Amino acid sequence: MFARNRSGSDRVLSDMKAKQKRYEALVHAFHADIYRYAYWLVKDKAIAEDIVQETFLRAWRSLDALKDENAAKPWLITILRRENARRFERKQLETVDIDDVSLHDDTQVAEGDVQDRDLHRLLGQLSVEYREPLVLQLIMGFSGEEIAQQLNLNKNTVMTRLFRARNQLKEALSQQNEIRGRHNG
Repeated sequence: MFARNRSGSDRVLSDMKAKQKRYEALVHAFHADIYRYAYWLVKDKAIAEDIVQETFLRAWRSLDALKDENAAKPWLITILRRENARRFERKQLETVDIDDVSLHDDTQVAEGDVQDRDLHRLLGQLSVEYREPLVLQLIMGFSGEEIAQQLNLNKNTVMTRLFRARNQLKEALSQQNEIRGRHNG
């Protein structure tokens, strides 16, 4: 009886070590991509780090549910998106006395920051059906097939949406530059 108990605990320890190695490989392979996507979503390093940490904590808890290693990145992105949504569910808005708030003058912001902010704003103005595939391609580096699997769409549909999203962005940037040209000249 004692020998059977000992072999059972050895197997448990072996399983735990295997899970730990699998988890470490997952973190090592995808942490940078997941953080980059989180930062793109929230535009705040501290919040992005918190969301990524929570994402990997949930991944650890559910690691046994991941059967296909090729699906690890989309799986982590799904967890991250849900974690970001949970952040808003939990959020309690603070009230602030307007007399205690100082205003920040953005007129001295560097041109690169303005362009990044404008691009982020324009991406945000795209409808979800166009924005989501484009972000998955640009930020996460997914292929058309991977995006189709992630969003449960046909690959041709994804490619069409990517094409249309890029065209809408080009048109919006062009219009924005024309408006700026009129105001500056």
